[in-house]
Amino acid sequence: MSVTTNGARPRVALVGTGSMGSLHARVIATSDRAELARVIEPREDVGRAVAERFGAEWAPEIGDLSDVHAVVLAAATEAHHELALRVLEQDTPLLVEKPVCAGLAQSEEVVRLSERRGVPLMCGLLERYNPAVLTALSLVDRPVHVTATRHSPYAPRIRTGVAWDLLVHDVDLAIQVFGGIEPARVQGTFGYFHPQSLSHAEDVAEAVLSFPEGGLGTISASRIGQRKVRSLMIYEVDRLIEADLLRRDVTIYRHVSNEAATPDGRGYRQQTVIEIPELVSAREPLATQLDRFVDLVAGLGDADEERRRILPAHRVVDEVQQQAARTASVVTA
Repeated sequence: MSVTTNGARPRVALVGTGSMGSLHARVIATSDRAELARVIEPREDVGRAVAERFGAEWAPEIGDLSDVHAVVLAAATEAHHELALRVLEQDTPLLVEKPVCAGLAQSEEVVRLSERRGVPLMCGLLERYNPAVLTALSLVDRPVHVTATRHSPYAPRIRTGVAWDLLVHDVDLAIQVFGGIEPARVQGTFGYFHPQSLSHAEDVAEAVLSFPEGGLGTISASRIGQRKVRSLMIYEVDRLIEADLLRRDVTIYRHVSNEAATPDGRGYRQQTVIEIPELVSAREPLATQLDRFVDLVAGLGDADEERRRILPAHRVVDEVQQQAARTASVVTA
């Protein structure tokens, strides 16, 4: 059993020093609510460099966690399952980067172990803490349709497909928009285009989510875009809430009137009221997420509710994968 904090800043061990791991290291080390105690990385040169930069110790593997209060797991997705089980088996609270594991069954096993042992578990669905998302969700009243686009240029370092890498974020956001209710029906398809991608790794994923009370979500993820796009559009009957997750801003549109034609007869005229609300937060999403995790570690958050919010998006992505696999088998038969 890991030691308790007794009011002191929790000592956090970080597993993995890749792209996301390095960001986590900086955010933990500069937080006034946590201490980066250990950097766990099998590559000694890389691990020691990060540990020394932020005043932490280095270790090549997880080992004994009795002297830390929590773990942030930012290793490669393929390693999440084994490493997460090793952390939770030592009753140490865990923040694991999304997805929890490379497949639904393994993710469910990790969540079950967390629940059985009563250990806080959080998934790094980071867009939940984007200031634009926090603001947009605070404004939602009666959503009927959500569209989300997450497109990026090709990144050879990402070996998995875009479903687990990108699509899961916006599926999760659509579920949050509709109050955390899982979709009643999921339709999806994959596209395989880039010559450098693995044969089973999709480059484009499209999903349509139908929610129980009639809401609709359309989600697009791609890694063959020529520019980075991160947009969330929340439609209500009488207004549109648009969030740009890159610029971190929100705009509200209300259509108020329509005229058949302009006075010169050369076009049409309509009037729309545009509102730009103040953001509810301006903090870096990783810092806000870390604060949430620290609260869970300290017993200040609802660990059961946090755990329940992990798997819905994972189940949707798994269903899209299964549909894509069935379609592929029919096409090649």
